[in-house]
Amino acid sequence: MKDGRYVIGVDFGSDSARAVLVDAFEGETLDEASMAYPRWEQRQYCCEETAQYRQHPKDYLEVLEVILREVLKNLSAKELSKVAGIAVDTTGSTVCPVDKQGVPLSMMEKFKDEPDAMFHLWKDHTAVREAAEMDRGLSSGETDYTQFQGKYSAEWFWAKILHTSRKNRRIKESAYTWIEHCDWIAGVLAGRTTPGELIRCSCGAGHKALWNSAFDGLPDRECLMKIDPYLGNIYDTYSQIPQKAGTMIGTLCEEWRRKTGLSEKVCVSVGSFDAHAGAVGVGISEHMLVKVVGTSTVDMLIVPDKEAIGKKLNDFCGMAQDSIVPGYWGCESGQSAFGDTYAWYRKILMWPLEHMNIPKTILPQSIKEDLKDYLERNLICSLEEAAEADNDVGITALDWLNGRRYPYLNETVKSAVAGLTLGTEAPDIYQAFVRATIFGSKQIYDSLIDSGILIDRVVCVGGVASKSRYIMQMMADVLGIPIMVSAEKQSCARGACIFAAVGAGLFTSVQEAQQAMCAPYKPDFFPRAEFHDWYMKEYQKYIELGEYMEKGRERRTYVTRKN
Repeated sequence: MKDGRYVIGVDFGSDSARAVLVDAFEGETLDEASMAYPRWEQRQYCCEETAQYRQHPKDYLEVLEVILREVLKNLSAKELSKVAGIAVDTTGSTVCPVDKQGVPLSMMEKFKDEPDAMFHLWKDHTAVREAAEMDRGLSSGETDYTQFQGKYSAEWFWAKILHTSRKNRRIKESAYTWIEHCDWIAGVLAGRTTPGELIRCSCGAGHKALWNSAFDGLPDRECLMKIDPYLGNIYDTYSQIPQKAGTMIGTLCEEWRRKTGLSEKVCVSVGSFDAHAGAVGVGISEHMLVKVVGTSTVDMLIVPDKEAIGKKLNDFCGMAQDSIVPGYWGCESGQSAFGDTYAWYRKILMWPLEHMNIPKTILPQSIKEDLKDYLERNLICSLEEAAEADNDVGITALDWLNGRRYPYLNETVKSAVAGLTLGTEAPDIYQAFVRATIFGSKQIYDSLIDSGILIDRVVCVGGVASKSRYIMQMMADVLGIPIMVSAEKQSCARGACIFAAVGAGLFTSVQEAQQAMCAPYKPDFFPRAEFHDWYMKEYQKYIELGEYMEKGRERRTYVTRKN
């Protein structure tokens, strides 16, 4: 056991990053800090109309320095020496082209404002066409490389690379290879970012690049070459066998020791994707379904070999070895829009305030900004209060505003609302979309149960889970089971702390670290039978509307009279 006892976990989310400092043996959070990405906050390099979402690496580096200094500023020199390890988690698949030194192309002057040279955020859906091509190429040969993950997604590693390499020749010619955010930022801290030294995490490799021991690694090079020769180059430069989260990859490099005041003894560990780290942070164990409920949802389970082998689950979840807890298959399902659905609806309602040229004599700028801030903070809460007062509004909606991830991935399907009348009001539509997102969760839950996966507990964590009793109660009513909500506000960062503690040698396994660092919990929301029965009738309408929209509606032929 090392002298140190403190660990740092850094969680890079979609909009901001946060760092927590934890006493590994007591489980106590000693300090925390967060900061929004400045360029992303202004939505630079993004185009919502084309589903392009890019982030500049400078956002990550600048924010990381600020929050690390902030979280360490109250420690004495003696206390700083007690910091034993650091690990990170990030969104994924969030990939970026890099040169032979492992430098993101957007860090170069000639590409500094080129979105294609930046990190392609997980929810970037510009590669839908390429994803379909990848899926055909990976599944139609002698070996089905999609057998563990299901239909290949535009959000994933190979599709994004294929799309940008075809779209932008300058990027294709300048990139030596492509890397995941979680691998790169850990490499930055350890001073090993060159592609030959970079450590790939088993989470990103398994779920997004399709690495699996059944294939002896990545999908076959020849298979990738048939899809596009450029993918063969990425295969050749992928390098290194992926490592499990919690594996030490080095110690803090000189640059980051200088920036933080930490010592050369601080261990840097392999990290993970944010949702997977969040599951570890709330204590995931066998037969526990952890739902990270935020802008999207990620539903996770860990399954031993004996329960995983032989099950065909790729329509309902993705499975990868060692992707959540080492020694288990990690099962990942989820929805591509959950909280994003509510944020979209709020944006619709706030359109006049955002875009109308209201005369300053009517609405002075200072008051307009205050009003905007007030509505952004309180509009959803007001909608929930009104929606809760009237449950039966006769409207059915689909939660496919960003396509459907699981079950049965289809990124081209669109949302819809049925049952609107002249009497429909804003809270009615909001309620319909809340039901739609929860009905999407039920489809996933039912598909896992029907596939023979044993689930005896459901734990929810994340922004929506912690803030909305209305949504969590509806979740319990619809699923028909008790719902536990983790009190851990920084579950992803805490999961990264657990990985840091294991990598630093403070614990021998993730499970041992969880015993010391995860808080206990109990059921918070219990299903109400009378509501469950009613929701099941509404759920059937949701299923029918989905089938109608996806399979194609009847087209009525109209005759136009010619004069």
